[in-house]
Amino acid sequence: MVLHSLRIQNFALLEEVTVEFGTGLNILTGETGAGKSILIGALGAILGQRVPADVIRSGCDFLRVEAVFSIEENSAVSALLAAQEIECDDELIIVRKVSRAGKSSILVNGAHVTLTFLKKLAPHLVDIHGQNENLALLREEAQRSLLEGGDADLAERLCAYQDVYRDWKARTKEREMRTEENAEIAERLDMLRWQEQEIAEAELTEGEDEELEAEIRRLSHAERLVEHAAEASNLLSEDTEEGAAVLTALSRVTHALEEIARYDESLAGAQAMIEEAYISLQEASYEVRDYLEGIDADPASLDKIQLRMDVIERLKKKYGGSISAVLSRLEALRTEISSAERYDMDIEELDAAIARLRQRMEQCAAELTKQRQKVGAALSAKIERELQGLGMKQARFHIVVTPEEQYTTRGADRLTMLFSANVGEAEKPLEKIASGGELSRIALAIKSIVAARDTDGTSMVFDEIDTGIGGRRWSQRGLRSSRSISRCSASRICRRSPAWRTCISILQNPSSTERQ
Repeated sequence: MVLHSLRIQNFALLEEVTVEFGTGLNILTGETGAGKSILIGALGAILGQRVPADVIRSGCDFLRVEAVFSIEENSAVSALLAAQEIECDDELIIVRKVSRAGKSSILVNGAHVTLTFLKKLAPHLVDIHGQNENLALLREEAQRSLLEGGDADLAERLCAYQDVYRDWKARTKEREMRTEENAEIAERLDMLRWQEQEIAEAELTEGEDEELEAEIRRLSHAERLVEHAAEASNLLSEDTEEGAAVLTALSRVTHALEEIARYDESLAGAQAMIEEAYISLQEASYEVRDYLEGIDADPASLDKIQLRMDVIERLKKKYGGSISAVLSRLEALRTEISSAERYDMDIEELDAAIARLRQRMEQCAAELTKQRQKVGAALSAKIERELQGLGMKQARFHIVVTPEEQYTTRGADRLTMLFSANVGEAEKPLEKIASGGELSRIALAIKSIVAARDTDGTSMVFDEIDTGIGGRRWSQRGLRSSRSISRCSASRICRRSPAWRTCISILQNPSSTERQ
């Protein structure tokens, strides 16, 4: 990515300034108050940083910043522009305007875009290396990014670990949720089993309640049934003093008609009907007699049947209103019980899966730690060599990767950067012993290494990287000042990175001694 020009209007003290940049290293110098910080602020506006209204030049209603870049085909920037349907050949023009009234606009190749989109473009346009980056180096996140950013094998191992870690974390969370549910499920399972037992022990059959109701009615009126059945039986077949029984009378009628038929057959039909009636009444008499003999008037039998009916009615009231509904409920209970009992088996299977994932995660973490240690050793050696080139001949730098028991999204190890500036000084954590100047040199050394592996195409800005670098360390090369070190460092970084085609170094004006 090549930054060709930056045009600034009404920004702070600047009325209108256009700065053009060439390929390679561009050095901007000036006294304090000359506008170097304004340049960085204007560039920040192009990169989506907040622009307060109070930076608008006094007496003006707006500020305007325009930047012109050249971009390569199939770059990340081209992809982002294509996604927004913004036309682009090989040139990118970004214009940001901020008014004192609070209104603002952002144009990318003439198309209006949001601040959010501009921030997406920013990382692919310009990389600003300033004093704040030195402090960022002390954060573990930045240290890990440095370690893991240039090794494909390490990135692959990290990705593999994170896949296993996510699965393990998800299963572990599921197990915790199931543990919380376990007490409720166990309590409900006890209730389900009790209900299932209650219904099953009753051994209900379809239509049983209707049969029992009929039996209860019969037994409840057994005395009256016996009385009436006996009367009917007697009337049919028992002769009394009051008269002959029905069957006896019909027998006599039949005999009389038989005698008539000996002399006159005109009553043959009547005779046949009476004979048929006699036979039917005789069969009815037998049924009445059997019914009478079968009537059970035992109160104990009635009590037993009533108790059975009470059980049925209680179950019907509790589970659905009919025997059919109760039996359906029984099947539903058995299905739910089976599912609940399966819950324990699911827990066991889940525990086994968690154990397998844990074992795999530990293996991946160990491999990740080993690879980090390998990469850390190589990177440490490179940083030491760069520090020597920055005048710190006795400096020692080590990246220590220590395995730990706690697993995170990044693995199970702790990253520590150890530094010693001089022989005889023990190596200690960077954040505890490094001075501002030492941090600046370490940051420059790291940037130099990163530049060699970066292919993003981003332009590079060094914002007063000489700040904090004191002493005269490069006498053997004829470089007598910290500014010389800074300029040479920026130049070296620029040469090492084919991607950073525009490199800008902003420095204070050199002193008279340096001019000599």
